[in-house]
Amino acid sequence: MGSAVEAVELTKKFKDLVAVSGLSLSVRPAEIFGLVGPDGAGKTTTLRMLATAMVQTSGEARVMGLDTRHEEEKIRDLIGYMPQRFSLYGDLTVDENIEFYADIYSVPQEQRKQRKEQLLSSTSMAAFTARRARNLSGGMQKKLGLACNLIHTPKVLFLDEPTTGVDPISRREFWRILYSLTDLTIIVSTPYMDEAERCNRVALIREGHLLACDTPSAVKQQAQARTLEEAFINIIEGCRTPVAGGKQ
Repeated sequence: MGSAVEAVELTKKFKDLVAVSGLSLSVRPAEIFGLVGPDGAGKTTTLRMLATAMVQTSGEARVMGLDTRHEEEKIRDLIGYMPQRFSLYGDLTVDENIEFYADIYSVPQEQRKQRKEQLLSSTSMAAFTARRARNLSGGMQKKLGLACNLIHTPKVLFLDEPTTGVDPISRREFWRILYSLTDLTIIVSTPYMDEAERCNRVALIREGHLLACDTPSAVKQQAQARTLEEAFINIIEGCRTPVAGGKQ
């Protein structure tokens, strides 16, 4: 099985600061892959490079077989990218925001209505189509952002800490929606270890370096830890062997 997303020695420098250093990983089709680490670990920079929002300093990355440095326009038609901060239009309604994204991606009118109805149903937003985005709760804004990024039926979805700042119930609801997207490759960054446990595989990142990459259970087993947080600490302290598997 080929990779949906692949990075080889991906590196990003900001003058003397190395934000991501020689990161190599491979994401399989239709899996939920977690980039896990604390603030400043390099998760956002990695996502932005993979989503063609930032050019790498060195190394290579491919999304659906396309080179991120030279085929970014083709890649952008195949992906959805949801940044940490609310990036929709607060003055527009829920329906108008979705329509705006549908226009951006040139979603045909004959497909648009059905697709929009599906997304509003799956995100439980159908009753709020006339509400302005700025008047939505934090959790509902996140769900609206997700719907907007799914309107064009992307192949790969990049989510940068999508549940930061929302309540626990909204976090669970958001992940329920992600689990329903069974045909989609999802790469999600998170500082939350409980969310990392929900991923098919995780990459533990610290200070721009890949520490471990495997299933949550395999990471814990090989680091002789009961939790991912404990595994992370063990690997950082060097008292256990780091987990291989980034290119599997």
